Order: sequence, then C-alpha cells, then structure tokens
Amino acid sequence: MSNLPDEAFRDTIGTIDEVGNRKFIFPKKPSGKFYDYRKIVSYILLAILVANPFIKINGNQFMMFNVLERRFNIFGFPFWPQDFYLFVISMLVGVVFVILFTVVFGRIFCGWICPQTIFLEMVFRRIEYWIDGDRGAQSRLARQEWNAEKIRKRLIKWTIFFLISFGIANVFLAYLVGSDALFLMIEEGPVKQSSNFIALLIFTSVFYFVFVWFREQVCIIACPYGRLQGVLLDNKSINVAYDFVRGEKEEGRAKYNKKEDRATTGKGDCIDCHQCVHVCPMGIDIRNGTQLECTNCTACIDECDAIMETVGLPKGLIRYASEDEIAKKEPFRFTARMKGYTAVLFILLSVFVGMLFLRTNVEAIILRLPGQLFQHKGDKISNVYTYKIVNKTMKDYNDIHFELIDQKGEIKNVGKEHFKIQKEGISQGTLFIEINEVLLESDKTKVKIGVYNGKELLETTTTNFLGPRSFN
Repeated sequence: MSNLPDEAFRDTIGTIDEVGNRKFIFPKKPSGKFYDYRKIVSYILLAILVANPFIKINGNQFMMFNVLERRFNIFGFPFWPQDFYLFVISMLVGVVFVILFTVVFGRIFCGWICPQTIFLEMVFRRIEYWIDGDRGAQSRLARQEWNAEKIRKRLIKWTIFFLISFGIANVFLAYLVGSDALFLMIEEGPVKQSSNFIALLIFTSVFYFVFVWFREQVCIIACPYGRLQGVLLDNKSINVAYDFVRGEKEEGRAKYNKKEDRATTGKGDCIDCHQCVHVCPMGIDIRNGTQLECTNCTACIDECDAIMETVGLPKGLIRYASEDEIAKKEPFRFTARMKGYTAVLFILLSVFVGMLFLRTNVEAIILRLPGQLFQHKGDKISNVYTYKIVNKTMKDYNDIHFELIDQKGEIKNVGKEHFKIQKEGISQGTLFIEINEVLLESDKTKVKIGVYNGKELLETTTTNFLGPRSFN
C-alpha cells in the first residue's frame, strides 16, 4: 500500500500508551445500517446462547461441554468418552470451517458472532452509554475527580456489570456441568454444592474482570483466533477496508471545503474528519490498512457513509472489499487456497457423517480375563470374560442379556442372566462362554456376541475364544 503516508505505520497496539500503560478506549456510540443489522444478529445469538444449555432433546441437553466427566452434547447429540474421536472430528470440522470463513471474509466472525464482542458491544457498552454518556462524556468522567456524581455513576455501572457477569457465569456453568446440576445447586444451596458454587464465583470474577477492565484486549492479546488472522488473510480476503486509492488520490487527504470542487483539485475523498477513528471500539485508524486489532465490526463503515452523505460524496470509502479489489480493481474469485480448504472441510464432514451413522446407542466391550486359560467342563470348553456395557441413551433397558451369534454355545452371566441398565448408565460384570470342543476349529476362535434388550439387538462385539491345540 504505497499510497499510504509514512506516519500511518506503527509498532504499538491501540490499547497501550507511549509508556506502556493501559489506555482505555471511549468509542463514539455507533449508528447506521450495519449497526442495526448487528443488533438484530447479536440479540438473536444472545437468546440462542442463553437458551442452549436449558433446551433438551430426547432428554439430552442441547449443548453441553462437561470436560471433567468427558461428556459432550452438541445439538442434542451426546458424545461419551467412547465417542471422543467423534468429538475431535466435529471440532476439526469447526476449526476448518472458521479458517475457510476467515480466508474468504476476514474476521467478520469476531465482529458479528463472537460472544465476547456481542456481550461487550451490545450489552456492557450500551449500558455504559446509558449511564456515562457518549464518547466525550465518558472521557470527561474518566478524568473527573471522585466527586458524588462520579461515585454514583461508577457504583451503578459496576453493580449492573457484576449482576450481568453473575448471570453469564450461571449460563457458562450450565454449559460445563449441565443445567440439571445448576438447578440442583440452586435448590440445595452453596454449602452442599460448594464445588459448583466456587466455580460460579470464579467465573463471575473472570467475566467481571474481562468486561470492566480487560475488554477489547481479549481480542488483541488473549484470543488465539485473533492471532491466526495474520497467517490466514491475504490480498484476496474480503475485509472492512479503506479505499486508499479513492481516499488519497494525488494530493492526499484534506479537510472538507464546501466552496471547492473536490473532483478537480486532486484531493482524496477522505476529509480527514477522524470519525472512523472515534467510533472504532478497538481504538485503531482503519485508514492504516488491515490491522491486528480490527474485528470487522463495520462501525467505521456506518460512520464514514454518514459523513460522505453529509458532504455529498459517494458512499463506500470504507467498505467490505479485498486489497486487490481496491488496488487492482480485481473482482472477488474463489482461489486455489480457498478450494483446498473447502475440499478438506468436505472430507472431514463426510468422515464425520459416516461415523455418526456407524455409532450405536449402546457400546459393549467384552474381553477375556487376563491370565486365565480355558477350562474343560466335560465335553465343553469354557472361557471367562469381563464385560462393560455403556448405555448412551436417555432411556432404561430392562432386559439386557447376551447371545452367541453364528456360533453354537452358551453364555452364562455371573449373577442374573437378564439385568437392567439405567439411562446414561454403565454395567460391568463377568460371564462365561461354553462351546462344545468338537465345534472349535483352532486353538483361537473368533466369536460374535450380541447384546439384546428382550428380542431387540442393541450391539454386537467380537472376542477371542481359546481352546486346546488338538481336537478329537
């Protein structure tokens, strides 16, 4: 971008001053077409985010990420520790999709979909505008002495922020431990549910710290996705971009003079009003090009369009565009890189869907007891096994038993031959398999075992059956 002035480039972030101290940003309250769209999208996503852990499908929580118990529900579909490979693939699908989305559309996810941005800009920042006022009033209040007005406004704002942070922490906890565990904590109180209550207080403190002090620095410093954009974006990616060709022209930027014909002076369309800088929630100047902090929130687009309309110049000086579109007037095209990511995404999705169809509601593992050889019982050979059956569903199975498939013999369960497995339960035990010696073709025979609930076949598994090396 050789058209940009030399002073446009910098080596510090917008939230740190010259001596390295935290610099708070007081953005102008945004308004305009894109901001209205963002509000609609944000409040729909907020409703979904809050409702997700409290919705149940077939008894399964719609979204749950119970890391401690290694149980995950995605769109009401449960993933157990035995299904961890499916969860990993689903996460890979999500990562590749976000990478492809970023390569094509830049960091639009950050500005429009990310919960951090939505809560900060559409909840906490709007409350701040209501209590402290717009950009100028907030800046004056920050410099103001601690008098009655400042104390009153700070206490009201911080109290509301704490209550909202507490509410967010409850929702977050419902995602982690499940909404049932959250309601149980509310019913039994913090003493009986001390571990969950301590976690709730920690989450509340973290969210309060983030939205009161750390704020946009999460996107700049802490978020790994923000760091990825440096290697994902290229000149073909669509971003919120300043049209430096039109904005600078031969004479560069210049203040607006309504008495002159700007088209004949060689001056750029940018009137250097700095409104795009004042409205930016990240504290950057979009005219410096694609930057680390930019989240593609479009606040600068709305502000610039409003100014252009006021001075009678065409809108779109700041717009969604790629650098090649601005500098070379090249239209967007789906590059080989984008096609490669699409192919990887398609392959992962195909694998994931295929594995979902192969997944069973009941998983059985039957293994020979370690260190045990076969036993002779008359004309029969007996092997002892341990079994583990996992019921991944939200319904009870009341008549579980084992049967040999494609092999004559008998299975004897230690304990009850028919037993019950509760919903989301696990049953473990020991069983014996007895097969007539004349039916064994070798010293190691593969046997197929069916797990039945009544007459319904739930799962099949195979194991080895050992016998003598010589046969009559």
